[in-house]
Amino acid sequence: MPVAKVNGVEIEFEPGMTVLQVAEKAGQEIPRFCYHERLSIAGNCRMCLVEVKPGPPKPQASCALPAADGQEIFTDTPMVKKAREGVMEFLLINHPLDCPICDQGGECDLQDQAMAYGRDGSRYAENKRAVEEKNMGPTVKTFMTRCIQCTRCVRFITEVAGVPDIGMISRGEDAEITTYLEKNIDSELSGNVNDLCPVGALTHRPWQFHYRPWELKKTGSIDVMDGLGSNIRVDARGAEVMRVLPRINDAVNEEWLSDISRYVVDGLQRQRLDRPYVRDNGKLRAASWEEALEVVAGRLKAAKPERIGVIAGDLQDAESMKAALDLFRAMGSPNTDCRQDGTALGYGPREGWLFNSGLQGVENADAVLIVGANPRTEAPLLNARLRKAWLTGKTTIGLIGEQADLTFDYSWLGAGSKTLGKLPKAAMDFLARAERPAIIAGAGALTGETGPAVLNALGALARKVGVVKDGWNGFNVLHSAAARVGGLDMGFVPAEGGLSAVDMARKGALDVLFLLGADEIDASATKAFKVYLGSHGDRGAHGADVILPGAAYTEKPGLYVNTEGRVQMAERAVFPKGQAKEDWAILRALSALVGHTLPYDTLDQLRTKLMADHPTFGRIDYLPAPASFDAAALGRKGDLGDTAFHSTVRDTYLNNPIARASATMAELSALRTAPVSMAAE
Repeated sequence: MPVAKVNGVEIEFEPGMTVLQVAEKAGQEIPRFCYHERLSIAGNCRMCLVEVKPGPPKPQASCALPAADGQEIFTDTPMVKKAREGVMEFLLINHPLDCPICDQGGECDLQDQAMAYGRDGSRYAENKRAVEEKNMGPTVKTFMTRCIQCTRCVRFITEVAGVPDIGMISRGEDAEITTYLEKNIDSELSGNVNDLCPVGALTHRPWQFHYRPWELKKTGSIDVMDGLGSNIRVDARGAEVMRVLPRINDAVNEEWLSDISRYVVDGLQRQRLDRPYVRDNGKLRAASWEEALEVVAGRLKAAKPERIGVIAGDLQDAESMKAALDLFRAMGSPNTDCRQDGTALGYGPREGWLFNSGLQGVENADAVLIVGANPRTEAPLLNARLRKAWLTGKTTIGLIGEQADLTFDYSWLGAGSKTLGKLPKAAMDFLARAERPAIIAGAGALTGETGPAVLNALGALARKVGVVKDGWNGFNVLHSAAARVGGLDMGFVPAEGGLSAVDMARKGALDVLFLLGADEIDASATKAFKVYLGSHGDRGAHGADVILPGAAYTEKPGLYVNTEGRVQMAERAVFPKGQAKEDWAILRALSALVGHTLPYDTLDQLRTKLMADHPTFGRIDYLPAPASFDAAALGRKGDLGDTAFHSTVRDTYLNNPIARASATMAELSALRTAPVSMAAE
């Protein structure tokens, strides 16, 4: 390996690294504004100047300078110090220095680096320029007079998000960042530009002037807005969650976050269930916990076991599903299901419902067939990974299902099951020729009467073209629900003779239907006595006869399993609202009243039982190695028919009860379905 000296210390480095990367490997801090390790190199802020020998006798931008064997790099010479002070002086010529009112204050790279590397005064007395604010949509607030033209936002939107809505126009003093036609940023990842901006020119519009960073208590947790399990940091002040930011996890979400995961937090304060309710004479009235639980227990004890059922929702933690499963199985009910959308999954080997290649591993696939999914709406960060793989020029992508703008080129092969039944030769060839082919199956292909047959056909195709083989498993199921894999792993599916979620919701199927945070299934037809346990007054609560207020995902510790089978632990950031309790605790109290007391009194005891019954849940943040399995044995053979595949996520901004309570999500949804011009504030 080549060797360079950094301030006299020899450092080995990999070929292709830049001087900045070598210096940082040696432990030297290099200031920068435009450079970002996940974006292309721009080299336009000049803050990362260093002295390099051999080379010209002047400072050089280390971010754009390739490192070479035998190089000597100096990061703290008088020349470097003077050059950085000069660059900082230039950057501050037009900056308004409005730190006391800037939302970036306290988290501003410009503040920090001006203190560490700048001068204690300025030699410029000219008037500062002013730049008109821009309209970038509901998520981005602009103060373009602060902009230093680092172009991080331009590169992110163009390269990562794949939506070239931001760019730089003009030159010199007239240069400015703009959206060209005063349009909203049409991306599900737009909020990341606010994180990337180093100077406060772009800040989070929904949180404008709501807090100061040092006021917030920070808690690491897991996002539940989709099935990826993005790592997040929940920042709260008192009892209110003020914001959600991404945590770095290269294997899951890198350092990005989707807009719904980031800006849904205002929905945590609206339409909340904070006390129990019981329906009397057709109207809900507030009740005590004792009364509400007694009413539910009475109904459960009076009904026959086969006439009782429970449906788990998409945002549930593993602990609450385990408590519900144990309780209803103890009562003798076979009617348990976590699949509100009716997907044909949950039986056979675990690999049959996982994203087996892993989110990071899918970038290594050289041919990807997407079936019945829209990754841009169902999992925006997975879509960004597919775009990254496509940009290398080594990955070919095909699609069976709805045509949509996925931010990358793909071959549209057909609309649905008819195409899958007789796949075009070109499609077979592009998979068969690939060294690491992958299939991504979405819920849109696996629901309905043809779901089992489609699953079986996909498994047969996977075996035929070598999707599953030694060292590689490219058979992937994309889940959009955070709770789905955890529920399938613990067997939260109908027992022998049990009803599915769709069947439970039919008229006359049950006498008592327990909705555990289940809001995405239409249960209006059933005349069963309905009990809803959840955090928001949404669809599930509207027709309920008893409402038991539960905790939202930021208000309880819990285990979640993402679409690739990775078990992750969420932490409580704030306490539940009003009289609301953690879901598992409500079920534990109910179990005592129905005469089937659950064998755990604390969360630790519940987790011990969960991990003993299902060891998978004890492997926190562990990604299973690619395992071979007979994909052709999945589902069951049958007539594929001629069914068009449609994504089950029709509106990415309104796909759960928390999102539907959010004003920001409502605004984003309205702009997506009927774009309008929004005046810049």
